[in-house]
Amino acid sequence: MSFLTDALEGLAGLPQPAVLAVTGALTLAECTLGVGFLAPGESALLLASTTVTSVPRFLVMWLVVSVCAIAGDSIGYHLGRRFGDRLRDSRLVRKVGRQHWDKAAELLRTRGAWAVFAARFMPVVRTLVPASAGASGMEYRRFLPASIAGAVCWSALHIGIGSAAGASAKYIESVFNGAMWVLLAIAVVIGAVVVLRRRRQAADTRELEEVA
Repeated sequence: MSFLTDALEGLAGLPQPAVLAVTGALTLAECTLGVGFLAPGESALLLASTTVTSVPRFLVMWLVVSVCAIAGDSIGYHLGRRFGDRLRDSRLVRKVGRQHWDKAAELLRTRGAWAVFAARFMPVVRTLVPASAGASGMEYRRFLPASIAGAVCWSALHIGIGSAAGASAKYIESVFNGAMWVLLAIAVVIGAVVVLRRRRQAADTRELEEVA
């Protein structure tokens, strides 16, 4: 498992501003209408979060990712306000699936601004909800607070998961490496016992043959 720790240490060794810039850009793209299916924002965030080894790093990444997520939502919202339900017939939405657009619209009709917050944690639908909210005529002053709350909670959750995963990988490898020595010692003992037993059996067999 050393390759995993080596990879994580290599990532952690990259300049932190570069990691933040790439993570923020991918998060912005992931949260913008449809682009989330082309840009691995969530996966990139989890991977980048393995570099978070202190509270200051957590807070900086949390701020950057939250701002980029909110900005991506706002871009999607204003695209929805600009083009309305015509977006449903766009090539991008057709590629994603109109059923997801319809599901986003239904959530907004039944849950209102709460749908903006809840959709942040729903795959596929979350990238369409901001545009659908704009197309539905939801006021931006209602949309923005829900977007902020969702982005802040979503980013904190994923950064926490990524950071914990990175720490766990290193811990597991240290335990695994220690366990390897124990297993090796056990294997040596078992091998010695087997060899001695076979030699004893061979000796007993020769004695029986000589007696016969």
